[in-house]
Amino acid sequence: MEPRNHTDVSEFHLMRLSEDPELKTIFFSLFLSMYLVTVLGNLLIVLAVISDPHLHTPMYYFLSHLSFTDICLSTTMIPKILVNIQAQSQSITFTGCITQICFALTFVLWENFLLLVMAYDRYVAICHPLRYTVIMNPCLCIQLILLSLFISIADALLHGLMVLRLSFCTDLEIPLFFCEVVQVIKLACSDTLINNILIYLAAGVFGGIPLFGIIFSYIQIVSSILRMPSSSRKYKAFSTCGSHLSVVSLFYGTAFGVYISSAVTDSSRKIAVASMMYTVVTPMMNPFIYSLRNKDMKGALRKLFGRISLL
Repeated sequence: MEPRNHTDVSEFHLMRLSEDPELKTIFFSLFLSMYLVTVLGNLLIVLAVISDPHLHTPMYYFLSHLSFTDICLSTTMIPKILVNIQAQSQSITFTGCITQICFALTFVLWENFLLLVMAYDRYVAICHPLRYTVIMNPCLCIQLILLSLFISIADALLHGLMVLRLSFCTDLEIPLFFCEVVQVIKLACSDTLINNILIYLAAGVFGGIPLFGIIFSYIQIVSSILRMPSSSRKYKAFSTCGSHLSVVSLFYGTAFGVYISSAVTDSSRKIAVASMMYTVVTPMMNPFIYSLRNKDMKGALRKLFGRISLL
C-alpha cells in the first residue's frame, strides 16, 4: 500500500457499535444516560464545594477539580460516540481525531496527577496534622493544580505533534469507539519508533511516578494510623481516606484492565469495551463514591438541593 502523508488523510473510521437499529437505540439511550449522570453528578459536587463554606478545604478543593476533569473527559468522548451511533458513517476527521487525542490525554493525565495530589493531602493531614494548615496553604494548592495541568497539556501536545509527523496507509480504521493515540500510531506506514518510545517513557514517568507516590503516601498513612492509641481516631482517619482509595482503585484498576486486555486478546471489541470502562464508567462512578461515603458531602448536597428548591 502506498503511504499517504497526513495532509492527504481527511478522516479516520471508528468502530461501529451495532448494525441493528434496535440495539443502536438501546446504545444511544445508554450512553446518553451515562453522560447525563456523569455531568450532573460531578457538577453537583463542584457546586456543593463552591456553595458550602465548610468544604472550603484543600481536600474538597482538589475534589472539585477532579469532578471538573471527569466532566471534561466525558465530554471529549461521549458526544462523538452519540453522533456516530445515529449517523450512517463512523468517520472522524483527521483534525477532530488529533484534537480528541490531545484533550483526552490532557484530562486523563490531569486526573492522574490530581489523585496523587489528593493522596499527598491525606498524608499531610494524617501524618502531620499540626502542620497541615501551614503546609497545605491556598498558594500551594493552586500551584499544585496549575503544575499538574501544565504537565498534562504539555505531554498531550507533544503526543499530538508527534502524530502529525506520521504518514498513513489507506487502512484508516481505528478499532475503538474514539481516537486513541496508540491505535492511531499503529495505522501509520512511516517509522513510529520515536512515537512508541515517547509513549512508553510518558507512561512510565507520568503514570509510574504518581502511582508510586500514592502507594508511598498510603504506606506512611497506614503506619501513622496504626500508631494511634484511640480506636475512634483510627476509624476517623481511615474513613477520610476510604473514598479516595476507592477512586484510585477504580482509576488504576480499569487502566490496568485495558493494558491486560490488549496484551492477552486479539479481539478489538473486547479491547474497545475495556477502554470504555476506563474513559466513561470511571468518571460516572466517582460522584457516587464521594457522595455516598462522605457525611460532609452529603450534608452539602442536601443544603444545595434545599437552595435549588427555593428558586
